[in-house]
Amino acid sequence: MSEVTVGLVGIGAVLLLFVTGIEIGFAMAIVGFLGFAYLVSFHSALILVGRDFYDVVSSYGYTVFPLFILMGQIAFHSGIAARLYTSAYRFVGHIPGGLAMATVAAATGFKAICGSSTATAATFASVAIPEMDKYGYDKRLSTGVVATVGTLGVIMPPSVTLILYGVITEQPIGKLFLAGLMPGLLLAALYIAIIFFWAKINPSIAGRGELSTWRARLSTLPETLWVVAVFLLVVGGIMKGFFTPTEAGSVGTFFVLLLSVLRKGMNFKTYVRSLYESLQTACMIFMLLVGSFILGHFIAITNIPQITADWVSTLNLNRYFVFFLIFMIYQIGGSFIEDLAFMILATPIFYPTLMKLGFDPLWLGIMIGLTVMIGVVLPPMAIVVFVVKNITKVPIATIYKGVYPFLAAMVFAGILLVFFPQIALWLPSMFK
Repeated sequence: MSEVTVGLVGIGAVLLLFVTGIEIGFAMAIVGFLGFAYLVSFHSALILVGRDFYDVVSSYGYTVFPLFILMGQIAFHSGIAARLYTSAYRFVGHIPGGLAMATVAAATGFKAICGSSTATAATFASVAIPEMDKYGYDKRLSTGVVATVGTLGVIMPPSVTLILYGVITEQPIGKLFLAGLMPGLLLAALYIAIIFFWAKINPSIAGRGELSTWRARLSTLPETLWVVAVFLLVVGGIMKGFFTPTEAGSVGTFFVLLLSVLRKGMNFKTYVRSLYESLQTACMIFMLLVGSFILGHFIAITNIPQITADWVSTLNLNRYFVFFLIFMIYQIGGSFIEDLAFMILATPIFYPTLMKLGFDPLWLGIMIGLTVMIGVVLPPMAIVVFVVKNITKVPIATIYKGVYPFLAAMVFAGILLVFFPQIALWLPSMFK
């Protein structure tokens, strides 16, 4: 068989192995090892596995993953999200759909220190949905908005997805964070607009909360300001060159922990739980990286990425049509494989093609992130929908009915980013 044929067989084998239930990181490592051994030699494949494994687990730069994950887990377990929700509720809870709007606002603030979609969905399923139930909110709206706001962490800094994209494509993580900020705020605004018009068209879907005094509202602002301060410290520190991403993760984690302790939201038991859950997630990501590196070296020697890029460049096709086809592959692949894992698998293959077509790598990272956002709420691998279902016991069909209007907002945001890429690129351009 030719090298290209071996490579295509290898990619098919990865997908087949995942269907059998094996973790995608191990599947990529196994196929990469066997493919490299077939094309080069068994001895070289053994050396490749050992080197790639060592390079990932010993890299100082990759410690950014457990640090940012730990920062999010501490914020998750310490009640910061609940206090942000209280603050947002005091300001907008009295208007039609206000509690759902407060959920979006609080989740947007929470994403500034927590990059986990599932943690956000779990937090607000426990905090916001009971409050919305109290005021007679339709389950479609309450569960739909909670499932959807969990996706904001995919592109809102500090996003683990953007960090992974930066590692795979060697793009600056700080600029990726800035590129994701405006699209994330745009999506939050679109979600709020959908809630507003939904409640206007059908007032019975969302009751009014209690009207708070200005004194009560202002008393909750320090909670919001603390989160903003940590966000500016982390992202601003990276952009100004005060910290590397790893150092920023350390500083951010320390200040979130300090804030949690001072606010009496963290004890030793919850701290240990945060460490344990962070290590679980970090180990999963490290194994995905090891597997993708091994598979990537195998794919590289087959020349599939370069041949694909050269072939596409010879076709007389609009580059946006090619872009659309590739992103449909991302979406279809993410329907059968966990979206983050498929992103790690597919990006090294398609990235050279998209670069040859002249797309900006920062903009591309946000578009890939938006694709992952759609994937985590789109069946059948809709992880955040499953999280909300397990916590609320609401039928999954009801949750999906609430998700679809917000899904339309994601698609609309993607269209806007295609026509107006400066939505993502304006902030990074300010820090050249």
